[in-house]
Amino acid sequence: MQLFGKKIFSRKRILYAIGVLLLAGIAVTFVAPAAKTVFQVHIAKAERKLPIYCVDTPEPKVAISFDAAWGADDTDELLRILEENGVKTTFFMCGYWVDDYPEEVKKIAEAGHDLGNHSATHPHMSQLSKEQIKKELLDTHKKVYDLTGYEMDLFRPPFGEYDNKVIETARENNYHIIQWDVDSLETKINP
Repeated sequence: MQLFGKKIFSRKRILYAIGVLLLAGIAVTFVAPAAKTVFQVHIAKAERKLPIYCVDTPEPKVAISFDAAWGADDTDELLRILEENGVKTTFFMCGYWVDDYPEEVKKIAEAGHDLGNHSATHPHMSQLSKEQIKKELLDTHKKVYDLTGYEMDLFRPPFGEYDNKVIETARENNYHIIQWDVDSLETKINP
């Protein structure tokens, strides 16, 4: 390639650079007006998809949720406290928890709380393929539906970990992805 009549890059270096750009996901356009080659490089910035962390409301509100991936010893007490205070919440349930505590799942649903999906096995979702993510979602969805008749549409990724693939797959399966914006840190207090 020449610039102002001087050779500035060899053909080999140009092809190498183009290869690196293409591997990095950068679009390269070639324009050859009047026998002069011009390279235009377009860096396509990937849009980072985000889950729902909070929602603006006209009045002050708090949404409380629980991840049901632990034992069930305190479920009755928790449901009693919520009922006494007129509070409805979302319980994000793992498939193995649904298997272990089907009566608790029924109690939560009968009390009028939202049921959310927290995956079948609590994996690091971003390390899974789209098909594996879909299976994690649908296995738990079916278990909860078969037990309660409830169609879940909320999903909280285990460990709060997600990437575009996790969000896209959840959305393709009719789920809204929900995170938290305040953490009680109870796992740090009571490990």
